[in-house]
Amino acid sequence: MQEIIEALDQLEKEKGISKDLIMEAIEKSLNSACEKDFGKDTECSVHMDRETGEIKVFAKKLVVEEVYDSRSEMTLEQARQIDPNYNLDDEVPIEITTRDFGRIAAQKARGIIVQAIKEGERDAVFSHFVNKEKDIITGVVQRYVGNNLSVSLDDRTDTLLNEKEMIPGEYYRRGDRIKLYVVEVKKSQKGFRIVVSRTHPDLVKRLFEREVTEIADGIVEIKSISREAGSRSKIAVYSHDENVDAVGSCVGMNGARVNAIVDDLYGEKIDIIEWDPDPAVFIEHALSPSKVVSVTIGPDGKSALVVVPDYQLSLAIGKEGQNARLAARLTGFKIDIKSETQAAEMDMDAYYAENYGEEEYEEYYDDEEYSEDAEADGEYVEESAEDVEAVEAAEEAEATEDTEEADAAEETEEAAGESGETEDEE
Repeated sequence: MQEIIEALDQLEKEKGISKDLIMEAIEKSLNSACEKDFGKDTECSVHMDRETGEIKVFAKKLVVEEVYDSRSEMTLEQARQIDPNYNLDDEVPIEITTRDFGRIAAQKARGIIVQAIKEGERDAVFSHFVNKEKDIITGVVQRYVGNNLSVSLDDRTDTLLNEKEMIPGEYYRRGDRIKLYVVEVKKSQKGFRIVVSRTHPDLVKRLFEREVTEIADGIVEIKSISREAGSRSKIAVYSHDENVDAVGSCVGMNGARVNAIVDDLYGEKIDIIEWDPDPAVFIEHALSPSKVVSVTIGPDGKSALVVVPDYQLSLAIGKEGQNARLAARLTGFKIDIKSETQAAEMDMDAYYAENYGEEEYEEYYDDEEYSEDAEADGEYVEESAEDVEAVEAAEEAEATEDTEEADAAEETEEAAGESGETEDEE
């Protein structure tokens, strides 16, 4: 029996199938063999020792006066030969061996064991890939199946990379090794299905986590990602250590780290952006490589008006609007980009009323402190406490100067009057 245990240990090591699972299958198969040989009415019990592998099979027989079915019944005399204390209607466990089973019963038992091994192997593979869910695996290209791609994940498992999950423009040849993002592992009627992708934004995230040790250690955090697979991605990073440069860590020495990821993505461009808690600053960074003159967050807190130099407008928007689109996804803001000339010609009252409604616009600005003089000119300039103090000091100085000038003029007039009176007297 020790050979059985050694074989099960080897099977568990090579196939990843639980030894206990196979032992339970053996017990089940022997129960099935008992039913085949002795009938379903016969109550059997099977136990396999987990340490030694010894198997004991018992079939219970009912003690009766007259035997009609020898497979499930026995006389009182036969029972008392085993134990003198047995009486009529007692159940006597009779040990039997596998040699007692018929050929058909043995074949059925063998089939159950083989099926259990297959199920155990499938469950082991399923458990392995469930642990890889939301992570990266490496596959080897096998062949095209229509417009989909068959990829081997290991010597036991293949999956299909759907056409929609392929990066546009990439071409794969048999034997190519490609990195895939495991979107989902789910069971089906035929076993289980592994859903993989090359276009998922988290593929870029996982590649950076593998390549950049500061991200793996938690020093640098990936805040958000926006991606148009095969063309360009933007990734916002933030350092929890002021001595560590988040962007520099991701780029690596001479761009080694980011270039390794670009190679895995077959040349896809990657913009690494420094995340900032101030949404205006974050939006400015997100529109890189374009320069930004100003960013004004809208009253709804979900949109922003961005002003860029006239010669940078096309760069800020990007080819077919890609740069602006990726920046909007990265920041979560609806971004409206204007050139300096366009902004200067805009009627801000009409712009905000059109985009946010007059009531929300007025309520938003009523909550702020603005200069009355600037408001009269149609300009909204927020005043700080220092600005107010400076204005008051200037007004006070101006008033003092006016008073002094008035006093001086009055003294001059008095002096001139006195001089006139003196001349008249003479």
